[in-house]
Amino acid sequence: MRKLLIWGTGNIASELCENGLNGSIEGFIETKKKKNVFQGKPVYGMDERWPDYDYLIIANSFSNEVYETCNEKNIDMRKAIFLKPIKMAVGEHTPKILAELLGEKNYTEYCIEYRIFSESFFEADYKTYEQCNRRKQFAIDDNNLWPILADKYKKAGIINNYFWQDLWAARLINKTGMKTHFDIGSKINGFIGHLLAMGIDVTMIDIREFPWKVEGLHTIIDDATTLRQIPENSIESMSALCSLEHFGLGRYGDAVEPEACFICFEEIQKRMRQGGHLYISLPVGRERVEFNAHRVFYPSTVINCFLQMDLLEFSCTAEGEIEYHVDIHKYDEDEHNGDYRYGLFHFMKK
Repeated sequence: MRKLLIWGTGNIASELCENGLNGSIEGFIETKKKKNVFQGKPVYGMDERWPDYDYLIIANSFSNEVYETCNEKNIDMRKAIFLKPIKMAVGEHTPKILAELLGEKNYTEYCIEYRIFSESFFEADYKTYEQCNRRKQFAIDDNNLWPILADKYKKAGIINNYFWQDLWAARLINKTGMKTHFDIGSKINGFIGHLLAMGIDVTMIDIREFPWKVEGLHTIIDDATTLRQIPENSIESMSALCSLEHFGLGRYGDAVEPEACFICFEEIQKRMRQGGHLYISLPVGRERVEFNAHRVFYPSTVINCFLQMDLLEFSCTAEGEIEYHVDIHKYDEDEHNGDYRYGLFHFMKK
């Protein structure tokens, strides 16, 4: 059995092991060693003696940096397998060897990365189809090939933060019986689609042009910071799902203004009618700006900015789950880098 060393201890390495390899994993390599054990195997640093191996699998997004390190350390590149493409044509690239060593799931991912089909399930399925097909009009024509490898091992669907926040707000709005609703910058092919399917007319406010015509969907193209086209005390139902945190950072072509989102908070309250419902979501956790992507808020900061409103619900969504009625200080120290926790706020105008 071939002896394998895996360079990396992150998600790529975890998935590689989960999918299964045809070899004996002797250990893992970290460029800057932080762990002693990973997946029940020892972890080695750059200055430690590595065990003997037949192949070194680079399960790391920083392929070019790893290549440079290998060069500096005089590591034999002929034994290297880079799962993510690099600029240089180095390492083991023989499809038959890789398919046997990596197993079908890992090799399929490799084929997707390198845009190859040799020794893949596509090649085997092609031959099977040709042998079994009896309909001339549906015979394979190589001029009409459309190879797709990525779908075979995907899950049936994805439940993410956007799914939960869109469903959360749409359900609440539907319960109120509202037939007209205003929205600031929420997701059209999710939340807005939910409302339209319920027969709710939506007026969408966005700084960007929306060139399509959709029944029941109306647009106001303007800087939503000031809401100057909307009369005060006029709105019964409004939402802003993962949009206000971007205001004033220039990301969407708006002017750079550090106070923009806070100005908008005030203007929203002025436009809401007494008893009107407001649904917003924002990244929550340790408070900061990650310029120019977004801001992350303490939930208490958001609540204190909406003093003209009563908080009816504060819930959270993260990592494909929703947590209802959360203590507002529970995640004040949450870094949650890479997969943000969204706070879901349901307010009603006093």
